[in-house]
Amino acid sequence: MLDVFKNLFGQATAPDHADLKKRGAQIVDVRSPEEFSRGHIPGALNLPLQTLERHLARLNKDRPVITCCASGVRSSAARSLLARHGFDVSNGGSWTSLARRLQA
Repeated sequence: MLDVFKNLFGQATAPDHADLKKRGAQIVDVRSPEEFSRGHIPGALNLPLQTLERHLARLNKDRPVITCCASGVRSSAARSLLARHGFDVSNGGSWTSLARRLQA
């Protein structure tokens, strides 16, 4: 059953986000600017989901991308969008959970 959810969110195996970050991954937080201002991962780029496609040029296709949001739903949609545009992308889920994993 867990694999069904992982596949739904675009990843069959859980990526090592801390390793991706060490390799230069870009963290894209797709929450609204108001949500982002209340807390975010240091260095994350705030590109709200509804404007993400218009701002693809702000991302480097030569570096992996980790998406995050409040719960993982918007970041999953962002992962799909970025993958369709040729990015190496992983859904990090909620920004708070991702922040903990990046510190590990």
